[in-house]
Amino acid sequence: MANLKTRLLIILGCVLASAFMLYPRTVIERVKRDGVFVYDTIKRVPLKKGLDLQGGMHLTLEVDESRQVVADKSEALDRSLRVIRERIDEFGVAEPVVQKVGDDRIIVELPGIDDPERAQALISSAAFLQFQITDRTQAMERVIGRLDEVARNAGIGVGTAALGDTASRINMTGALFGADSAAADTSIASDSAAADSAAAIPPVSSRGLFSTNISQGGAMPGQYLVPGEAYDAISRVLDLPQAQAALPPGKALKWGSERQLAANGQEFYELYMLDARPIITGEYLVDAVPSADPIEGNLVQFTLNNEGGRRFRNETAKHLKENMAIVLDDKVMTAPVIQSAIGRNGQITLGGGSLQAAQDLALVLRAGALPVQLKITEVRNIGASLGQDSIDKGVTALAIAVALVIVIMIGYYRFAGMLAVAALALYVLYTLAVLAGFNAVITLPGLAGFVLSVGIAVDANVLIFERIREELDAGKTTRLAIDEGFKHALSAIVDSSVTTILSGAVLYQYGSGPVRGFAVTLIAGVCASLFTALFVSRTFFMLWLQQTRGAKALSI
Repeated sequence: MANLKTRLLIILGCVLASAFMLYPRTVIERVKRDGVFVYDTIKRVPLKKGLDLQGGMHLTLEVDESRQVVADKSEALDRSLRVIRERIDEFGVAEPVVQKVGDDRIIVELPGIDDPERAQALISSAAFLQFQITDRTQAMERVIGRLDEVARNAGIGVGTAALGDTASRINMTGALFGADSAAADTSIASDSAAADSAAAIPPVSSRGLFSTNISQGGAMPGQYLVPGEAYDAISRVLDLPQAQAALPPGKALKWGSERQLAANGQEFYELYMLDARPIITGEYLVDAVPSADPIEGNLVQFTLNNEGGRRFRNETAKHLKENMAIVLDDKVMTAPVIQSAIGRNGQITLGGGSLQAAQDLALVLRAGALPVQLKITEVRNIGASLGQDSIDKGVTALAIAVALVIVIMIGYYRFAGMLAVAALALYVLYTLAVLAGFNAVITLPGLAGFVLSVGIAVDANVLIFERIREELDAGKTTRLAIDEGFKHALSAIVDSSVTTILSGAVLYQYGSGPVRGFAVTLIAGVCASLFTALFVSRTFFMLWLQQTRGAKALSI
C-alpha cells in the first residue's frame, strides 16, 4: 500500500512539473531597444513553431573586408560556418538554417526570435578574447602631436569642448582574479577606489583634436578619457592607416566597451594605450560559465587548458602590480591590477551588465572566436516555408495516427488497452514538458520524431500485454501474470529503447538544425515512453489489483 502511494505521488509530481513547464508565463527581462537597455514584460511560450511553421528572421553575413584582408575567403567562411552553428545550437534547439551560399556569403534563418538584436550580436560577434598590459611609459603623451597632425591632414575635427575640470571618474567595478591562486579573492584588485578618488583631469595639451579632447584618466596608467562629442571624430582618425603608423612600436589604442557618465552628467568614453602583444588569447579557453555574485555582480567564470594556464601564470607573474586589460573584440571590458600570478581559472565581471549578457558572453566564448570579422549585410523577416494547407494536413495526419492507435489498443486489449491509453496521455504530457525544458521548437521533422516515439511507447505496452496473456494462458493468477509479464518484457523494451536512443544521440552529435530537432524529440519521447510503460502502466495495474483485490479477471 505504501509503495503504491509513493508511486502515485511520483506520477502526480511529474504531472505538476510538466504542467509548470508547459504553462505560458510572463516575465520581466532587461532588453536593448534603440541602443538603450530597458525592462520590458515578455510572454514566454514554452514550445515555439519552427521556420517551416511560422517563419522567422533571415540574416546574410559577409566578410568585413574593410577591417581585414582575407586571402582565402571561401575557406574562412567554412570555418566561420562551424562557429556560427555551434553558437546557435547553444542558443537553443531552434531548428535554424545555417548554410554557405557561393564563396562569399553565409545565410542564417532563425524561427520566432523574440530579441532580434541579441540574436544578431551572438551571430556576428567575433568573440576574440585577449589579455593585454596597459602602457606605463606615457606613450600617448609622446605621440599625441603626431595624431593631431594626422587629424588635420585628414580634415577631421570637432569642437573644442573637452572633459575639463568638472569631470569625475566612473566607478569601474570590473575585476578578474585567478580562482586557483594562493589568494584567489585578492589576486587582482579592482581599481574602483582610485576611480572614485580621481579629481580634476587636466587635458594633455591645449591644441589639436587629440590634445584638446583626450584627458589623462588618473585611475591607472595608459587610461584616457574622451568626451562623447569627440568620440566619432577620434574614432575616424584612429581607423586611418596613418594614425596606426603614428603609434609607437609595440603599442595599440583600444576603446572601452561602454560609454560612461561623469558626475555632472557629461558623457565620455575610455581609451586605453596597451601593449600590442597580448600575454594570452582566448584560443586556450576550454570553458566559460555565467554566474552571479552579490558583490561583484554578473560575471563569466572561464577555464584555460593546461598550456594556457602555464602561459597565463608565467606572464602574469612578470607583470605584478600592473593593470591587465581584458579585451573582447577590440573593446576593453575591464583593466584590474594583477596582485598575484594567475593559473587556469579566472573570471570576467560585467559591472552593471545583465545576467543575460553574461550568458551570451559565456556562449560565444565557449563556441570560439570567428576566424574573420563578419558583417550583417541583410536582415529581413521571412514567412513560413510551408503553406497553411500543408500545416493543417500535417496536424490532421498526426491526429488520425494517434486516434487509430487509441482505437486499436482499446479494441484489441480491452480494459488493459484503456490503461495503456491513459499512460499514453501522460507520456504525451511528459514528452512535451521535456521538449519545453530543452527550449525545443516544433517543426514537421520534430513532429515526425514525436509520432515515431508514440509508436515506440505503444510497442512497449504491446510487449507487456502479450507476455501477460501468455502467463494467463499458462494458468497463473492475474496478479502473478501481471508481475511476470512486466518482468519478462523488461529486457526487450530496454534493448529496443537503448538502441533507439543511441541512434538519436548519433544524429544529435553529427547533425544540425532540423536533424538535431528530430533527434531531441525522438530521445525525449523514448525516455518518456520507458517511464510510462514500466512505471506508470505498472502503477495503474497495481491500483486496479488493489481495487478488485485480485478477484476479478483481467480483460486483455
